[in-house]
This record gives sequence, C-alpha cells and structure tokens, in this order.
Amino acid sequence: MAPAHKSSSHEPQAARLAWWASPLGGALVAAESQLLGEALEDVFGWELLQIGAWGPGRELLSGARTRHQAILAAPGLSASADIRGRPTRLPIISDSVDAVLLPHILEFATDPYAIVREADRVLVGEGRLLVLGFRPWSLWGVRARWSRSGFPPGMRRVLSERRIREWLVLLGYEVVSAQHYLFRGPWSGGLAAGQDVGHGVGRMLRRGLTYPLPANAYLLKARKRIYTLTPIRPRFRERPAVLGGLVKPSPH
Repeated sequence: MAPAHKSSSHEPQAARLAWWASPLGGALVAAESQLLGEALEDVFGWELLQIGAWGPGRELLSGARTRHQAILAAPGLSASADIRGRPTRLPIISDSVDAVLLPHILEFATDPYAIVREADRVLVGEGRLLVLGFRPWSLWGVRARWSRSGFPPGMRRVLSERRIREWLVLLGYEVVSAQHYLFRGPWSGGLAAGQDVGHGVGRMLRRGLTYPLPANAYLLKARKRIYTLTPIRPRFRERPAVLGGLVKPSPH
C-alpha cells in the first residue's frame, strides 16, 4: 500500500511539470514573466519571496529589482526552489520580506486564505503583495472546473478577483493596480513546439482580432498599509473660581 500511495502523491506534480514543458504552459509562463517584469519595476528592497513554484525555473523573478529573491516550494516540484516548506507555515520570521509573489498558488492550495495570512505575517509594512489568478467565468476557469484533474493539472479551485480583493481589504491592504491578461483560449492550437515564444506571449498579453473575448487571468498588486495611532491630548478643563471655600456661582 505504501508504494501506491507514494506514486499517487507525485502524479499531480509530474503532470504539472509536464504541462509547463508543453507549448501552452511554456507560453503562459513566459507571458507572466514579462507581465511581472513590468509590475516589479517600482518594487525595491532586500528580499522578494515567491510562494509556490510556477514554471520549471525562476522565470517569474527575472525582472525583480530587489537585492535577493527566493522561491519557497513543496519538495519535488521545483529544482530551483531555495526553501522547502509548507506555504501555510512559512519558516521565515515576521516582518522580514519586502515583497511577496503568489503565482496561482492559492488555486492549488487546500486553505488559500491561510497562505494569504502567512504572506501578510512575513511582509514588512508598506511591502508589496502580488497575486496571479485565473478568472472563474473565463474559458480557462470553465475548463478548470470541468476537468477531473484540474486545469492546469492539480488545480483545486478558481478564485475570483473580487474574493482576493475582499481578503486583502480585510487584512488592511490597499490594491494599487489590477491588470487583466491571457487573451487566448486554454488550448495549444497555433503553439507548435519550437515556435517563436514572443509571438505566443504577445497574443496572451494583448487582445487581438483573432481573440475578442475577455481576459482569462488577472494580476493584483497591493500594498500593506500601516496605520499609526495619533495620540489625543487631554483637554484641560477650566477650574471654577472659589470664593471663601464656595464655588463662584455661574451666570447660567
């Protein structure tokens, strides 16, 4: 029984690795790498943490401007991961990371809100949180819900942009920007192996005449706000005048 259980536990990981190596998966990772390169232009500091592997390597962090970048992933899912651990219990001290990237990890997790809370714990004040997700009522979202193994493989749910916004507002974040992208359907037509990657990326990031439907994915960028308490100075009440031990009567 033990070998069978071990084999089944690695099936989703193997399927996801194979999907990233496919023309469609490779084009999506390349498009999101370019999208994040623009979104990270104003994100500075010492540490950027990517929670969850997305892509075969470190493609999403290629445009990062922080001094250091690290990827936390489950064992066996990414050979380029710097930290092995659970995203719901990060082995990182609080208030130590300048930016956190969540690339579709919430859609594969059993408890996505717990991951958002952990990201909030390790993020410094005024730090940036970036979330990639698929839109539920898009073609990608519909295929993900109707596929037995999820799409991409292993996906558990599709979380709407509105739901993520509600979680961020609840934790005191300000959503500074939202971008919609992925203007092509969830199929590999026209993406043969060896094709120019730039052509496929352009079709995913920009709407065209051949694909007039709405975008299939979103990128949310939020800032962790720190609200300081303003001390209230006590009011000094005017003491009533005393005449011979008695309070001077008021005209009122």
